[in-house]
Amino acid sequence: MNTKKDSIYIQPFTQPCDAVVEVPGSKSISNRALILSAMCGGEVELKGLLQSEDVDLMRQALTDLGFRIHKDANNYKIVGTGGIVENKECSINVGNAGTIARFLTCFLASQKGGKFSMDGSEAMRKRPMIELLNCLVELGCAVNYQRENGCFPYTLSTNGLNNKTIKIDARKSGQNISGILMQTPLLNSDCEINFKNGTVSVPFIKMTLEIMRTFIRNNNFNYIFEKNSIKIDKCSYTNENFSYEIEPDATAASYFITLPQVVGGTCVIPGMKKQMLQGDIAYFEVLNELGADITFQESGIKSCKGRTLGGGSFDFVDISDTFLSLAAISPLLSETLEIYGIEHTRKQETDRVSAMARELIKLGQDVTEKSDRLIIRPNLNKLRILAKSGVEISTYKDHRFAMSFGILGTYDILGNGQPWMKINDPECCSKTFPLFFDCLNTARNAS
Repeated sequence: MNTKKDSIYIQPFTQPCDAVVEVPGSKSISNRALILSAMCGGEVELKGLLQSEDVDLMRQALTDLGFRIHKDANNYKIVGTGGIVENKECSINVGNAGTIARFLTCFLASQKGGKFSMDGSEAMRKRPMIELLNCLVELGCAVNYQRENGCFPYTLSTNGLNNKTIKIDARKSGQNISGILMQTPLLNSDCEINFKNGTVSVPFIKMTLEIMRTFIRNNNFNYIFEKNSIKIDKCSYTNENFSYEIEPDATAASYFITLPQVVGGTCVIPGMKKQMLQGDIAYFEVLNELGADITFQESGIKSCKGRTLGGGSFDFVDISDTFLSLAAISPLLSETLEIYGIEHTRKQETDRVSAMARELIKLGQDVTEKSDRLIIRPNLNKLRILAKSGVEISTYKDHRFAMSFGILGTYDILGNGQPWMKINDPECCSKTFPLFFDCLNTARNAS
């Protein structure tokens, strides 16, 4: 993809898909693995680390803090320091990356005698941080806000975290829990994290726990994850050198799992398994219930066109990153679609609920927006009429809008192979999948 372009037109498929598409490594796992590697005492080789804007920002932040990271062939090696930051005074920019904002803030709060200036993009300055920062203050960290309380930019004055029972409000982000979880082996004691009001995206918290196990000394990691609390036995990160392989990104795979449901045919995504660390792999179950034919093979996941996708009501609270993958193609469904459990996505790269409603209405769809859901009544005829004059998708600097609607644009709605959809700001895909549109073009050419 030429990232200098302000917009691109999506070329429809004129024949069914017949492609194998390799997606990059998981952003969620990559940024967790980088932080965990820094807390080990040996050299960790990370295989398949995602190369994208978000992960590059994390690598740069760790480098600025004094960690030695170097590329070796297609892998990265990071020399751990037992979690001790060399540069005790440092300025960090987290961009628009929620994982960096929360994970790095927790990591830096665990340092003794540190002073760290933290800032992010304008969009990041609007994302919720107050719950996490209030928790860290209770644990011994001082926070000085430069603008609005609870938001970037701020300065952390750190003296380590005490090891009392941790209480946190995680209703808006499960990343708050994951960020603190990764610090608990440094507390040198048993620990308990309580979130009495519940949380969202539980599979991502379970992912954090299972990744941590790999980085813990002798994999001796015992915990109890109950409904609103996690108890962790005393443990420590390993001092041994080892390698860790990053899973392919399940959310990135969701676009190409969806592709055959739009253009027909088959698409195989290597490396994807029914049981993965990433909960977003469960997106295939929603598509199958709608009428897709998706199976797992030894080589990966195979998505085939089934019947015309129907409708229904689906809870996306645990797989919320994929709700856009389905909502964007909803004009092609034969029945009403309700997607709920997505209120927390209003505080991500953009207000994803309102923005998705806005774009679908522009495409002639009948959409009801509620606080935690969208109800979409598909109207393909209206979209077909609008497509004759061309439609334009705003992406709100949100990579998932560009990719999700990119899949809808492959539908040959005019029946003549002519492009009808323009995607604005395709460069936003660099956040997690810089080569997305190249992969889409390759899939088209292979068909």
